[in-house]
Amino acid sequence: MSVARVLVTAGVVLAGVFAVAEVAHWRSSHRRLGDYEGAGGHRARNAHLTGLTPTDSDQIIVVLGYANRGQRPNGINRFRVLAGLRSIDSRARSSLLIFCGGAVTGLTPEAVILERFAQEELGFTGRSVVETQSTTTWENIANAIPIIDRELTPATTISIVSNSHHAEKARDHLWQMRPDLARRLVRGGDYRFGEHPLVRPVAAVRGLLALDTLNRENARQARARD
Repeated sequence: MSVARVLVTAGVVLAGVFAVAEVAHWRSSHRRLGDYEGAGGHRARNAHLTGLTPTDSDQIIVVLGYANRGQRPNGINRFRVLAGLRSIDSRARSSLLIFCGGAVTGLTPEAVILERFAQEELGFTGRSVVETQSTTTWENIANAIPIIDRELTPATTISIVSNSHHAEKARDHLWQMRPDLARRLVRGGDYRFGEHPLVRPVAAVRGLLALDTLNRENARQARARD
């Protein structure tokens, strides 16, 4: 086989890997959303997917932290903050960011690091609160719920921001804990086509394995209840 043919074959294989990873992230970003019909008869899910957030809606955006050893946000946390900020729709009546995460691998809670990065380095001046006790994804959602309940209005929509698969896992947790709130779930800004192509294949493998474990555990619990 010639060198040129080897290179072409390798290119095709790599393109296939990247395409499969892209589809996996896209699919995950569209799963476990809600069907909430908010004020004015707008379905929150459909409105968000088409970029037509009603002007009378109130956004709650939950940004999940990732293990951070130092005082500066690591690359994953920087991405999640950016994704959280681009989830804000300027046409919404109000927006609140909830930064979640305790001091899991460092001395400073992840939520504090996320909020500080948003405000001091990205110029965020909107409303935000920090949840600083969580050490797991389940706790992220459980501890965010009281804040959501406090801010809830009839027109509130909820986005959970992380990487695509982790956000889907967190949405699943909200469906388990509070289906009434989960009905308000809309897509966040964490998925964009072609973003971070070198990272996506690895993230897709890890994320899909985690979701497979989650699905099997959910099925086991469902059988136990029957």
